[in-house]
Parts: sequence; C-alpha cells; structure tokens
Amino acid sequence: MADAARLNADPNACRIDRAALQAACARQGADFAALIEARPHLFAESPLFVTSAHLEQMQAVIAAVEAVVALPGWRELALQDAPAIARHAPRNPGVFFGYDFHLNAQGAHLIEINTNAGGGFLNALLIASQQSVATPGQRIGAAEPETVFLEMFRTEWRLQRGDAPLRIVAIVDENPREQYLYPEFLLCQRMFERAGITALIADPAELYAQPDGLYCGAQKIDLIYNRLTDFSLVQYPALAQAYLADRVVLTPHPYAYALYANKRNLARLTDPQSLRALGVPEETIAVLRAGIPETRIVRAEDAETWWAERKQWFFKPNSGYGSKGAYRGDKLTKRVFEEVMQSGYVAQRLAAPGERSVNVSGETAALKFDLRCYTYAGRLQLAAARLYQGQTTNFRTPGGGFCIVSRLDFSLC
Repeated sequence: MADAARLNADPNACRIDRAALQAACARQGADFAALIEARPHLFAESPLFVTSAHLEQMQAVIAAVEAVVALPGWRELALQDAPAIARHAPRNPGVFFGYDFHLNAQGAHLIEINTNAGGGFLNALLIASQQSVATPGQRIGAAEPETVFLEMFRTEWRLQRGDAPLRIVAIVDENPREQYLYPEFLLCQRMFERAGITALIADPAELYAQPDGLYCGAQKIDLIYNRLTDFSLVQYPALAQAYLADRVVLTPHPYAYALYANKRNLARLTDPQSLRALGVPEETIAVLRAGIPETRIVRAEDAETWWAERKQWFFKPNSGYGSKGAYRGDKLTKRVFEEVMQSGYVAQRLAAPGERSVNVSGETAALKFDLRCYTYAGRLQLAAARLYQGQTTNFRTPGGGFCIVSRLDFSLC
C-alpha cells in the first residue's frame, strides 16, 4: 500500500512519454492526430499505481455481481421497472462493460456499472505507445487489447449468427463526429477494416429498416456497435424494430442495460434482505457490501430526511450516463434538491476517490481518479483510470485524462 501511495503522491514519478504517444497517434493518420491535438486533456501526464489488494477486491466484486445477475430471480427483479424492449433477451452478452471504482485507504468501492463504457480503444492506444517506457509494477489486462476486442465482437456475432460471415459493422452514435470520444470510433473502424470487415460510422438517423434487415445507405448492416445513450431505443424506432425482429445484431443492448447498468440495481446489490431472498450466499453478500457503497432509492416522501443527511450521499439519476445529472449532496442547492426528489434518483453513500499528484507546467496538482475495469462476460480485459478535478470526470483538467494503471505487488525499497 505504501509504495503505491508514495508513487501516486510524487508528481514527477514515471511521467508518460508524450512524444511516443504523439507518434502513435500520427501513425493512425493526420486526421486522427489532429483530433487528439484538439483534445489536450484526453490523456493524463502520469500513470497510476494500485496495489494487488485493490485489484483482487475489484475482481472479487465483479465476480460477485456477475454471480448475482446469473441467478434466475435477478432477471425479474431487474426487469420489473424496465421498458418492454428490455425483456428481449439476445444470446450475446454485450461488449465493453465498465465497472467503475473509487480506491482509497478503506478499499475499492464500485460506484457504477456501465454497459457501453467508452475509452477502451483509446486506452489500448495509450498503453501500446508506452511499451518501451519503464514503469514500476505490471500493467493490468490483455497484452494485446485490440486482439481481445476484435475477438469479443466476433464472439458477439457468433452467438447470434453462428458461422455466417461478419461483413459489415456500423458504429452508431448521435452526431458521431461531434462526440468528444469520436477518435475512438476511428480506432474501432480501423480495427475492423484491418480484419477485412467493412465498418461505417453512422448517426441513427441514417439507418432504415427493410423486410430483410437494417440498412445504412445501400449497405445492409450485420452488427451495430451501439454507443447511443438512449438505452431503451425509444428515439430510434427503425433500430428498435430491427433489433426486436432479430434482423441485426446489436451490442450492447437494452437487456444488458436493464440487468446491470440501471442505477436501481446498485440499491438491489447492497440490500442484504433482497439478496438473501434470491438465494445469494452470505460470502457473496459480504463481498458486495464491502465493495459497493450503500445505495438507496430516493423517494419524495423522505425528502426531509434526505436534506438533513445529504452531505453523506451522492445523488444519481436512475437512467443517467456520463455523470449527467449527478450531484454530491454537499453541493446541492435547495432548488436542485427539490428537482432530484421528483426525478427518479438513487443516492449512494460517498466513497472518496483516490488522488494522484501530477506536474502541470512546473506546478503540482492533486487530481482525483476513478478506475474502470473493462470486462467481457465477466472477464477483465483492461484497466484504466481517469484523472480529473471537480465533482466528476470531465476531460477538461490540465494534466488529467485517461491514465495507464500499473499494479504494484512488491517492495520498492
């Protein structure tokens, strides 16, 4: 613990090779390099160090969540307040789950589960660019993340279509070229193209249904890598229709979101009584209680109590994403608090994020961090951190951004 803490407190410990990163971006093409240059706080200046104990606890929490979700009773519990489309259950589990943790002296604390976690391709690029840079510890995850990512998409396809060839993929988001993480759409597109698979980057408005499938322009789409944040597809009837009719493979999908990422599930996962009713073993309940901060459903009739205790809690919308609409209780104004009480929220007991000191233009800055474990079917693919200032991650902090994570399990004395 002390070694990781000591390195994280040293603003000059193991800075990344920025020139090597720029060269890696340049190899992706001038268009890609220009996009990265326009996002100066996308990649952090320094790696983050974590202990083996933290990593082992994170893996134990992920395994415990996966074990609970696999129970027969969980499906009905999680789907009871989900839209109808979430009851359509494809055979493919969904790509790029993200388990987000805060790490501190009390351990690792799961603050959120995402079923369309961004940043995987960008972090793979960052890690690859730093292979020749000597860093204490061991990097976490697959040695060649892109190979693992490609096989993940192929597995999604095979689970739905068997041995049929995967020919055309669409990477879909609203106004994709305006998204802050658009550079990773390009990385994803190029990965598919190197594998001989046509990959389009498309707005959902470009998709239309035909009797034999879903099309973008003249091309019939086999698989959609779904980056949309309307998790029930209400705004996209053509896509929803094709998905429900099994005319396109969608990943990730509304079923995965309902089982994992709806914030109400955090309350269910921290309620021992509900877990026991599902038949969850006591040792699994203990892992979840130690690794997930207590989470409760916010109800307007309890407003007086919530206001009195607000400084102990972080308030999150049930169907939120990317920290939108999320508030630390001690930062809430009375007006916003009243809106929260009426708008479908959960409250999670505060678990302080860890800190990493960085050198920014000769000045030391203490940045917060969260750590994301990218998983597929419960298996860890890659771990990366995000350094930031403020209430939540923002990619606007000098010295902050995506960050390489190294595990320390030995003494540096």
